[in-house]
Amino acid sequence: MADRARTIERSEPAADRPSIPGYGVPETTEGMLPWTYARERLARAKNYWVGTASRDGRPHAVPVWGAWLDGALYFGAGPRSTRNLEANPRVTVHLESGDEVVIVEGVVEPLLDPDGSIFRRLAEAMAAKYDYRPDEPSGYVLRPRVAYAWSSFPADATRWRFGEE
Repeated sequence: MADRARTIERSEPAADRPSIPGYGVPETTEGMLPWTYARERLARAKNYWVGTASRDGRPHAVPVWGAWLDGALYFGAGPRSTRNLEANPRVTVHLESGDEVVIVEGVVEPLLDPDGSIFRRLAEAMAAKYDYRPDEPSGYVLRPRVAYAWSSFPADATRWRFGEE
């Protein structure tokens, strides 16, 4: 699984324009953001807003701590989010800024790390970012299927597809 994540991170996702009719998003690729724009913000973000839905479709959004490693977001979840993720693993994650927007969508999986190699790096990243070190592997991993970003909407609105959408 880690090899797959590293492959995704090394290869650039396919970039194009999001379809947002009526908002003036350009049809050309000129002015689109590079993937590094989103990746850098995902790596340095302190809080990630995770949107889930319950089995019956009730929405739920909550800020969580996490770490961006090898092209994936690793994060913990409370009881309500965990129930929702077990019922419906499709999520959207949004960073805090409404001006430097980064949105990631995909399907989460429980964090599985039988040899502990991911957890060691995750614990280090969490300690550096939050002054908190988790004791044991837990939580979820989101490997993006699609991401969106902009800093000067609509001129630089960009969508990336990761080949799994």
